Amino acid sequence: MRPAPTPGRYPVRFGTAELLQDADRPNAWMISVDGVAQSHVNLDDPTDLEFDYIRRIADVVDCLGEGPLDALHVGGAACTLPRYLAAARPRSRQLVFDADGELVALVREQLGLKGLKVRVGDGREGVSGRYDASADLVIVDAFERGVLAGGLATVEFTNEIARVLRPAGTYVANVSDGPNLPFLRRFLATLADSFPHLAILAEPGVLRGRRFGNIVVAASRVELPVANLTRRAASSAYPARCVAGEDLRQLQGKAKPITDAEALPSPVPPKDVFGIF
Repeated sequence: MRPAPTPGRYPVRFGTAELLQDADRPNAWMISVDGVAQSHVNLDDPTDLEFDYIRRIADVVDCLGEGPLDALHVGGAACTLPRYLAAARPRSRQLVFDADGELVALVREQLGLKGLKVRVGDGREGVSGRYDASADLVIVDAFERGVLAGGLATVEFTNEIARVLRPAGTYVANVSDGPNLPFLRRFLATLADSFPHLAILAEPGVLRGRRFGNIVVAASRVELPVANLTRRAASSAYPARCVAGEDLRQLQGKAKPITDAEALPSPVPPKDVFGIF
């Protein structure tokens, strides 16, 4: 039997990680790095998702039909989504790339990674090393100190994701943005080069540009389950909006794609926006 996790502060590659026990659920744990919440996992119930944007990503996954999936994850932390996918879709084959080897070791020691394949290294290089048409799902949720690395939001990397995905595969990314959504608009233009079908999910206040927050972006070469996503988002405990089609094209406007020559990172979040709660 695995010993109980030990709350505390631990040095990792990108700062200092803190492991905290959930006050309401005895076997649920939060990991933060330098005060920025990274993951929440319930070891008794991997389908219990605390963060609303994680729930939105799971909504996309849940709407992709039935059966196991071949999935790549860029960014892992405590592996909330890989744990969820393993529980919700048994026999799925998953590979997680995470650049912070010390954080991966901490999670493995304290929270366990049984049944999950986690590879320490650059996620972009990891995806580029995969075979053509080998994945049903690619999820990118890789932040360092609250910022999505610019190299994960470029046309060149998006083309690699499109190459690795099967024709009906789905790409899901978590990004963050603030007033007027300048980064999101350019990210949508970036994805549109490779994927004709896009949808976004976020809290209404974020989409209206009233506050900084997470936006989940889904992309595919086939039509996305927009109607189902809209219903799920509206009925959530933390209601969100789903935007697609012409409304999304209007939001994108005349924004230009991001390229490797520019490698624009996502904006730095205001202090305490993604802090521990």
